[in-house]
Amino acid sequence: MYRIDALRYKARCNISSMRALVTGGGGFIGSALASELLENGHDVRVLENFITGERDQIPDGSELIEADLRDRDAVIAASRGIDVVFHQGAIRSVPRSVDQPDLVTECNVIGTLNVLIGAAASGVRRVVYASSSSVYGDVQEGLQHEDAAPNPVSPYAASKLAAEYYCRVWAQLYGVSTISLRYFNVFGPGQQPDSRYAAVFPGFVMALSERRSPEVHWDGQQARDFTYVDDVVAANLAAASADLRTDGAVINIGGGDPKTVNEVLRAVSDVLGVWIEPTLLPKRAGDIRRTHADISRAKAILGWEPRADWKAAVTLTARGIRRKLMNTQHA
Repeated sequence: MYRIDALRYKARCNISSMRALVTGGGGFIGSALASELLENGHDVRVLENFITGERDQIPDGSELIEADLRDRDAVIAASRGIDVVFHQGAIRSVPRSVDQPDLVTECNVIGTLNVLIGAAASGVRRVVYASSSSVYGDVQEGLQHEDAAPNPVSPYAASKLAAEYYCRVWAQLYGVSTISLRYFNVFGPGQQPDSRYAAVFPGFVMALSERRSPEVHWDGQQARDFTYVDDVVAANLAAASADLRTDGAVINIGGGDPKTVNEVLRAVSDVLGVWIEPTLLPKRAGDIRRTHADISRAKAILGWEPRADWKAAVTLTARGIRRKLMNTQHA
């Protein structure tokens, strides 16, 4: 992982040793989490189908099970002997969910249901589920608090909310300890740079590195509460050992200082030393105007708060994605 020195702190995880299953461990967040778990001395099993994950992202020292979340028997088998499941596996793109709502629903909803069934069958102590700020919908101003009524506006958002409800029900009816973390726009060096569904940071790095005009949808003034990946990893570790009375809870994980898409473009441009005027495109289906996390619950329950410095995080992210892009092109 590409780390900010200030983030080299032990997450508030009071488990000295655990056997962890990371679904989606070949993806951006899952691989970072699996690496940190291994570094902290835990046994790690990864379940990955490589629809979006990458084989070379699977950290050395982990046990790989190549299987699909939609395969219930495989998920149950992967859950045996596990203490904590970090459920990161998902199709994460709003635009892709508009194009392929059936695939996104199957992977995100049925996949989560299978994880919960596997956890119940195997006596897993806790499932930490990766949800999304997209469940709030298009909030124009103010903070998004967990008690606010959700209003998903894309198949992706609907799938993440449905899976949250399954986590809550399994905690209430089947005794499976669950916590859902609502991620706010996670970014970092491990993001894929070359997908047509690439997130904002990889998309800008790829365009500027190739001396192309970066694409900005809408007017670029839409703001996001960007959260550095190391902070998200720390939140997951803290959630693994949080009080059992939090079962079924949803908790925001956000950076706390929203930036507009135009600000991100300028910041990436400064790091790479290249400025090209963006090409303005229409608003994408399912896009929202603003996200801004209320993280008071994360502070109270998890003892967590974001620690990443924006400039340092952008620098590591832009340089890391550019390096990843160059390695891919020369492979």
